[in-house]
Amino acid sequence: MNILLAPNAFKNSLTAEEAAWAMQDGFTQSKLDCQCECFPIGDGGDGTGGLIIKKCSGQVVSGNAHDALGRSIKTSFGIIENGQTAVIEMANASGLGLLNPEELNPLIATSFGTGEQMIAAMDIGVKKIIMGMGGSATVDGGCGILKALGVRFLDAQKKELEKLPESLVDVDSIDISGIDKRISICEVVVLCDVNNLLLGDAGAAAMYGPQKGASPQDVKKLDAALKNLADVVQQQFGKDISTVKYGGTAGGAAAGLFGVINAELVNGIEYFLDLTGFDATLQNADLVVTGEGSIDEQTLQGKGPYGVARRAKLMEIPVIALAGSIPKEANKDLEKYFDVLLPIGNKPSDLQTALRNTAENIRRTAVELGNLFAVPLGNSHKGKP
Repeated sequence: MNILLAPNAFKNSLTAEEAAWAMQDGFTQSKLDCQCECFPIGDGGDGTGGLIIKKCSGQVVSGNAHDALGRSIKTSFGIIENGQTAVIEMANASGLGLLNPEELNPLIATSFGTGEQMIAAMDIGVKKIIMGMGGSATVDGGCGILKALGVRFLDAQKKELEKLPESLVDVDSIDISGIDKRISICEVVVLCDVNNLLLGDAGAAAMYGPQKGASPQDVKKLDAALKNLADVVQQQFGKDISTVKYGGTAGGAAAGLFGVINAELVNGIEYFLDLTGFDATLQNADLVVTGEGSIDEQTLQGKGPYGVARRAKLMEIPVIALAGSIPKEANKDLEKYFDVLLPIGNKPSDLQTALRNTAENIRRTAVELGNLFAVPLGNSHKGKP
């Protein structure tokens, strides 16, 4: 049996690569005669850029930028396609993981450092930038990135605003006269792993602000700031960024880049699978095993395991998904794509314990799956009348 192991990251516990290795360890330790190929995936979430760089045999470029609170840090991005394309991971400069929990404050955190990485990439001659926006610490509508590119956000008195993004509520106009001209001839592609719009109860501030440190009052302030930004963008650039699909990605950074620099917002997993040649590898598989921390109806909104399963089903290849959490009740929509959904936990435990044991739980589950496939069915009554 040829088994293709294509998990997404298990959030807060394992990278996609680590999850694939755990699966591989389990199957190889089982009684099943099988060959496993690891193809860890990314859908635009944290870690996607690194996977693209490895799969596309890219190079890593190191340098300095500023984190979400304006402190100088060492960071990196990747170069692929003979130096023509940069792969930038927003989390590398503007990520949650770079801040201590007590430092989280999306009213002042900005994506400026990610914009600095874009400048650095254009300095070495790239003509295209692919951005993975997962894991950001910001809800700034991309104003930090745009400011790094030379954009100025002005109030009614034509004075440049400070303390972004909180002060976006006072933005009256956007001055692009000083923008880096190279961005107009550089294709910018944003890999999105959520469908959320920019504003409202399911918008960037409401859905993702709290995990980035926003209080309920902060969420209201941020949503109002993003609403005002959207109004100004529509007035000046003729684009309604409040209704664009994927606009809520990374605290609205996707919407801001779409509105001001014409970035292309794409489904992250579909773009990733095309770029990395997944379909060619899929043709050799008898079984696909995917997974991530939680699989539910939201998975079908464009998450990594859904993208993998959809393509496998087009080739009539069975799909098993492993997850820390699955629905309690049968779900017909999920059953169209996943032949089997298996939770990896083996006993009740608190969340932190479960996260610590993710690798072992995946490995153990894969062992049992392999042993199940190795059971010689049909021979239990052999020789009996």
